[in-house]
Amino acid sequence: MPFDLQDRLLQTPRPLRTVAQQPMRELQSSGDIKILIIDDDHATCSVIQAALANRDFQTDVVSDPVLVESALRGSSYHLIILDYVLPGLEAEQVFSWIKEYQSDAKVVVVTGYPSVDNVLSCLRARAHDYLTKPFQVDQLREIVFRCLEEKGLLRMTEEALRESLGAAIRDRRKALGLTLSNMSDRTAVSLGYLSQIELGKNSASIETLYRICLALGMKMSELFQSVQRC
Repeated sequence: MPFDLQDRLLQTPRPLRTVAQQPMRELQSSGDIKILIIDDDHATCSVIQAALANRDFQTDVVSDPVLVESALRGSSYHLIILDYVLPGLEAEQVFSWIKEYQSDAKVVVVTGYPSVDNVLSCLRARAHDYLTKPFQVDQLREIVFRCLEEKGLLRMTEEALRESLGAAIRDRRKALGLTLSNMSDRTAVSLGYLSQIELGKNSASIETLYRICLALGMKMSELFQSVQRC
């Protein structure tokens, strides 16, 4: 399921990770990223553009519902941020155009009129996520970045990956009540090297990560999954 339907139906607020609470991991693009914003509210379009302005994204905006089909028929986009309610257009018609002209694009729906029917319609159209207005900028960014990561268009930098792996290893070690000395004994890896790995200052080889995971009682796949954003 592309998003948590139960949350949408019950309108249960999700806890948001603000920049102060948990900084967004450093990401880098693997190429040009094209985003189409479709919303008849100019203010909303401006907010979305500003939210994504710090990224190497090309954002196009369509505010006139009359121009929606021609915009979708034109350039290819990786992501479409779509207002569910557009004057003079039915959502099903817009979804149909997207399926016909932009079949490879991910779709994030925003709406000021959330309802069960809207959610179900978005599910049927295989939308990636569903965001209610007014939304928080951090929430929008999180959804967009996660969406583009899933398409392989954004990835963590090497430095960010080292730091995230190190933090995950450190958190797991402390949760198990193990010291670095304990880990050194279990893995036959020096204290200094383990410390550098946990601090994200040094990259660990696959063999070293395998030893660390054995010592922590986890699979390597679990370690890498733990550094992915929720």
